[in-house]
Amino acid sequence: MTWGYVMNWRKARIGLAVFTATASITLGACSSGEGASQASPTAPSQASLPGSTTAVADPADTAKQLAIAAYLGMWSDMAEAATTSDWQSSKLARNATAEALSKMSRGLYADRYNGLVTKGKPENSPQVESVEPADNPTTVNIVDCGDDSHWLKYRIDNGQPAEDGPGGRRHINAMVKKAVDGSWKVTDFAIQDVGTC
Repeated sequence: MTWGYVMNWRKARIGLAVFTATASITLGACSSGEGASQASPTAPSQASLPGSTTAVADPADTAKQLAIAAYLGMWSDMAEAATTSDWQSSKLARNATAEALSKMSRGLYADRYNGLVTKGKPENSPQVESVEPADNPTTVNIVDCGDDSHWLKYRIDNGQPAEDGPGGRRHINAMVKKAVDGSWKVTDFAIQDVGTC
């Protein structure tokens, strides 16, 4: 695949260096952290408090966990579709919408057109950069240091590796939004060059 203009990971990544979804996102430092362990697709469990049965879950914490789950789900769906460069896979819309979905579909279409498939999986270490608004979140901005070293393109005709540049760690910005039905989906993402995190 190509995380950038997706499926052309290495060729389209430069054009995606600017995160088009919002001008307010700043590049954060990449590091693995608690974000990666919060990838549960369900709301966090409510903690017990002294003198009461359960406490109401913090809306910001719930939003963070659901946004990270959607972000990781998007890359998982992408990796699955990329094994056949299925640019029309209905699974792509499970965790992505708007520009994010368009980028993935276009990237997969380009790979199919060029006779390429992608094998392996990306490795992600997402962390929440911001939650807006804090009291009733509808937008979560995520930073990630994604690694595509083991997510590589191959030619369909002969099974040989495609010559599309080296894999490695890349800085990724993503925006995840709450839909009217309460679900969380990635609406846009931008990927930088190898070595940016």
